Amino acid sequence: MRKRTRFALVALVGALALVGAACAEGGGGGQTGPTGGTTTGGAADCEADPFGCVEVGAGEPITIGTLLAISGAVAFLGLDSQYGVELAVDYLDGAFDGNPGQIAGHDVQLVNEDDGCSAEGGQAGATKLAADPQMLAVIGTSCSSAALGVADQILADKGIMLISPSNTNPNLTAEGVWTGWYARTAHNDKIQGAIVANFAYDELGARTAATINDESPYADALAAVFRQVFESKGGTITAAEAIQSSDTDFKPLLTSIGQQSPDVLYFPDFNPACALITKQAADVPGLKDTALIGSDGCADPSYTDTAGDAADGAYISQPDTSAFQQGDFYQNEFLPAYEELVGKDPTAAFHAHAFDAFNILARAIEQVAIDNGDGSISIPRTALKDAVLATSGYQGIIGTITCNATGDCATEVTIGIYQVPDVPFLDPKAKPVFSQTLSLEEVG
Repeated sequence: MRKRTRFALVALVGALALVGAACAEGGGGGQTGPTGGTTTGGAADCEADPFGCVEVGAGEPITIGTLLAISGAVAFLGLDSQYGVELAVDYLDGAFDGNPGQIAGHDVQLVNEDDGCSAEGGQAGATKLAADPQMLAVIGTSCSSAALGVADQILADKGIMLISPSNTNPNLTAEGVWTGWYARTAHNDKIQGAIVANFAYDELGARTAATINDESPYADALAAVFRQVFESKGGTITAAEAIQSSDTDFKPLLTSIGQQSPDVLYFPDFNPACALITKQAADVPGLKDTALIGSDGCADPSYTDTAGDAADGAYISQPDTSAFQQGDFYQNEFLPAYEELVGKDPTAAFHAHAFDAFNILARAIEQVAIDNGDGSISIPRTALKDAVLATSGYQGIIGTITCNATGDCATEVTIGIYQVPDVPFLDPKAKPVFSQTLSLEEVG
């Protein structure tokens, strides 16, 4: 298939023809005009907004940022989401044809920064984006460590909405921690951790388990949720170990864990640590009969490249792509467009979440943009944030998107457990060996 040339950072975005979406109204007051923007009260609305308005002059672009892990060992994660954003830009005119349209009559300028999958990267990238007075909103971050208490707060302080396609740490949307300017289309790991524990206990019949997590908020919280749910079901945790993501020799740690021969070893870490744990566990006699389970941080081709034959039979949890509500669209239109854009199949699990995140943002801009009658528009920052958070019943690729009071917009999620080599990062049409749907209400 021909590889399409990626369009420039100044990209045209169109009028929200969204996968046959039936979008609920939300955000933005006043009379709505044909573009979905309000037509009256511009000056008063901007003066009343604590953060004012972003003023976009006639013929000028709307500036939207991305803050994703687009370099280093986890570039597979951020680039995958970046491509999802680019495809959303393309499809907003209703077709994957490289000819996108506009939002509220204006082009869109994408400004891309790297979150480095770290607090330091999140701080540096968010600081650069927040310094631009025209920066309207940001799609990001890739990693929870780049957002939690870092990018989410830096951007909130400037009245800049942050919408993540792949942050899953529960604390980002926890009461008392949530900034008020953050939302995500990714699942909350209260759901993923519970489903992995259910799979281990109910499907594998495991009664003992050990966990290994790196220092990231993602891995730490996911392992903690797994342990809590596994124990609540009657299981026993034989070890809860912590590592550094830069570590490479896990043999002593694995040998120690193997002394208890746990039924399951759960290690929701990033590669290369995840792959190295899998590879080195194969040489530990005490883990010979232990089921190995990783999560979406492991889910890229470098996992099997590094782990080799030791990965065969290991399990990986991630969003169940086969359960996406827009299944036909995803398989028959989105994936072919992704391959044409990138030249290969998706490298991670969150490209569709990024596609949906950009679309709910674009829809919110259309709802609240004030037409000043001279080709310019005013976009109230707080009204935009409120419109995003008011999203309800939106039909995206990943399913029905309804944001709750603290920014979780994927409130009912289907997680699949895949077994190597039948995994989506090797075969986009792979089917999970176990799949379960839970809501945030169910997991508490």
